[in-house]
Amino acid sequence: MTPTAPSPAARPSLVYAWWVVLVLMVCYTLSFIDRQILSLLVRPIKSDLHVSDTQIGLLQGLAFAVFYTLWGIPIGRIADRHSRRNLISAGVLLWSVFTASCSAAGSFATLFLARMGVGVGEATLSPAAFSLISDCFPRERLGRALSVYSMGVYLGSGLALIVGGVVIDIVTKWPAMHVPVIGLIAPWRFTFFVVGAPGVVVALLVSTLREPLRHGLLQNAGGQAVRLGAAEVVAEIRQRWRSVAAVAFGTAGQAMGTYGFMAWAPTFFLRVYGWTPGQTGRALGAVVLVAGMAGMYVGGYLCDRWQQAGIREAPLKVGSLAGVATAVVFAAALFASTPFMTLLIIAPGLFFLAMPLGPSFASLQLIFPNQVRGQVSALFIFINSLCGLTLGPLLPGALNDYVFKSEKMVGVSLLLTMVVAGIAMAALYGSAYGPYRRDHARMNPPV
Repeated sequence: MTPTAPSPAARPSLVYAWWVVLVLMVCYTLSFIDRQILSLLVRPIKSDLHVSDTQIGLLQGLAFAVFYTLWGIPIGRIADRHSRRNLISAGVLLWSVFTASCSAAGSFATLFLARMGVGVGEATLSPAAFSLISDCFPRERLGRALSVYSMGVYLGSGLALIVGGVVIDIVTKWPAMHVPVIGLIAPWRFTFFVVGAPGVVVALLVSTLREPLRHGLLQNAGGQAVRLGAAEVVAEIRQRWRSVAAVAFGTAGQAMGTYGFMAWAPTFFLRVYGWTPGQTGRALGAVVLVAGMAGMYVGGYLCDRWQQAGIREAPLKVGSLAGVATAVVFAAALFASTPFMTLLIIAPGLFFLAMPLGPSFASLQLIFPNQVRGQVSALFIFINSLCGLTLGPLLPGALNDYVFKSEKMVGVSLLLTMVVAGIAMAALYGSAYGPYRRDHARMNPPV
């Protein structure tokens, strides 16, 4: 069996292709607003629900990651066989409903369950989006396209910090509010309604997209696309296992740094420097938006340029170099002594941390046939989330509770997590240059 090689004319126009990326980036942005907003609500959640820092880490990581990862594999198979547009639209509605339902949580357990529901909805997005975008762009533009899509990570997180901080500063001054059906609730809970409501509009926006033709399908000797069973999908992945492992676990290191920072950086400024949620949200949000999105674009640009120059392992090379820089910069941030100095140092750290994400997403799309892309993306997200999304928020909280035993040491706990994440990225991405080159050449032979 060989992959199809469609003519450029078979793809949609670049203008429409970038519209697809824009709409899906809005979805990704909304998903990160919905998962990030909890980081600004640590103080009132701890007060109302009587939870520890470790439990806060579990709410921001494991609670979301459990179903986000477990549902990803079957959802990836659906994305490879059915309408990716409809799958994404339904997922947006689902996670928005569960985000709003977080406002009704009366205990750690019920908030944990609501966060799991958010994870179920968000599990639909990336496997379908990666596959859909890959069918809209030629491979030499895919790094930048998926980097722009991935900007939703930092755009969503930054907006959650900026807008969420302002909203929280306002609503926490209100008296308790009466919400239909739910009844009387503390004012901070209203924030979950604010961030959950736009999901209806975004789901309608997704419905304006159309399914592109699937490219890179495996075909038989008669030129017909073949349908792969589960055993054949596993065989395709096993052929490329070293590339998959390096990309998945390398990106898990990136995720550990990203989610750890997003979960605990606001708490650091609140606890150590005594800032309000509004001050914290505006300052951190601006840094996350500018540095994160710039790093995303530069990472995608380097990946595409190196690919065009014949460097097949370009996505992994971007990740390895970024990992070294991330570890060095965040190690230097341990010596910052003022809020301004801290922000000044972490900005380039976030820039480097963001660089590998888009190229990592593109890397697996470039070495697998179309029939497998959604499923390998789901496996990638499974590993990425189970390791990075769980450990990132959990590790700083656990270091606070069990090693330093001081809430004021949250900054040191967080920066140590970031340094470990950078070292892991550099080592894991760099471990499979040779295997990835071979896998890329098999799927993309010279014309």
